[in-house]
This record gives sequence, C-alpha cells and structure tokens, in this order.
Amino acid sequence: NSYDVIAIINTGTDKEKYTNIQQTDTSKDTLMLNNKYYQLSKDYIPDDLVDVKNWYSYGTNAKLREIAYNAFVNMYNAAKEQNLTIIINSSYRSYQEQEEIYNQYLSQHGQEYTDAYAARPGHSEHQTGLTMDVTTYGANGKNFDQTDEFKWLQDNAHLYGFILRYPKDKEYLTGYDYESWHYRYVGVEAATIIHDNNITFDEYYA
Repeated sequence: NSYDVIAIINTGTDKEKYTNIQQTDTSKDTLMLNNKYYQLSKDYIPDDLVDVKNWYSYGTNAKLREIAYNAFVNMYNAAKEQNLTIIINSSYRSYQEQEEIYNQYLSQHGQEYTDAYAARPGHSEHQTGLTMDVTTYGANGKNFDQTDEFKWLQDNAHLYGFILRYPKDKEYLTGYDYESWHYRYVGVEAATIIHDNNITFDEYYA
C-alpha cells in the first residue's frame, strides 16, 4: 500500500542493505538509530554502562546502559508480580565482540544467511547498550513467542520504555527477520507511540 511505500522511502530501506551507510547520530541518545544503514564507530562505547546482576541474566559480564538497566529491573519486577520471569540472555556487545560473532556466522553459513541473522560490526544495536535479548525458563529463541512472558511483554514492555525491535512481517522495514526476543529501550514516550500505532522504530525515527 501507499503507506508502506512512503515508510520504505522515509526509512531508506529502498536502498541495498549496507550501502549508503551513514554514521549513527549518537547525540540522539536513547533514540539513536543503528541498523544496516547507520553505523557506530569502532570505538563507540557508552559511558554509562552498568553491570547486570546475575539475578537478571544468564552468564556473566552482562552490561546495559544505566537508564535501560533501571527500566528493565522495574519491568522484571512487574512481570514477577504476575509469576513471570524475564531473563536477559545477551545485552551490550562491543564492536569487537560483534565482529567475532559475525565472522563465526560467516564461516559457518555464508554471506546471505549471515546478513539476515547477524549484524555486521558497528551495525548491531547491542553496541548501543540499549538492547537486550531475553528469554525465560524452558524457552529458546525459536519458541519464546509461545511463552506467557512474551505475551506479557507485548502488552506491557512500552510502559517501561521497551519495544519489540524486529516485529513479524516488518522485515522489509527493519532489515531483520522477526526476533521475538530482541527488545530495545527507547524511553516510555517513544515506546508508547510505537506500540499504539503498531509501527517500527525505523518508521518512528524517519
């Protein structure tokens, strides 16, 4: 439809991925755009990263920007009141860590598959420190959207400033396949607009 055409042009997704690359405008802070067209520099590291307590995450050394972490803790506690548990599986990743992941995918799966599922270094939202992959007990990436936790997040994540970053059937706008586990902090105001209008962050940013 015509709305989609406008959205595609406004978000720049009419161009070939990883072409026409611009530097991410980090002055936009929690609303910075980082995708297959906007890149963070090799040495970009948020200056307010905090350690995620093991209580909230699988594995050690998990970090998030403080504003996103505090919002997550509030969201975690609200979910807990409903006997639901949201666990961080992956959070901040440096440029170098993303490079390792990308190269590993590349050697195993080839270019096309890798670019559908893994961001190139500098193009991963995880480098912003505002993004986390979540799970719950007994779930994996493939079936997280079958869980009560996912259903709760669909209705409540925006109240804490989080959005489902790569929704189903929006791949043509986000450049990524559907990821039910990937949540991005954008603040309550933006998250509510995105949620209520059923749009992607790319459209909101454009």
